[in-house]
Amino acid sequence: MEPIEIPIDGVLDLHTFLPKEVKDLVHEYILACLEKRIFSIRIIHGKGKGILKQTVQSALSKNPHVASFTDAPAMAGGWGATVVTLKQPAQTETSE
Repeated sequence: MEPIEIPIDGVLDLHTFLPKEVKDLVHEYILACLEKRIFSIRIIHGKGKGILKQTVQSALSKNPHVASFTDAPAMAGGWGATVVTLKQPAQTETSE
């Protein structure tokens, strides 16, 4: 099976993935967003019974790159999506 290519645009829709893939996928997506300097992302997990949401939010709570996360606003999916703010890397450049 060939890998699925996901656009790195700040929105991750989990509807096409298996629950067992979610933890690693969320972590890898966060790293890809950081590489592209995307610091605000939305993860669409759906409403359902809330099991996938719990999996996503558990993974986010353990990820050192996550500054905060919350349910998306109603117009962006409400409790069927999670909005994540990533930590921005500290600026290490010095001015001369």
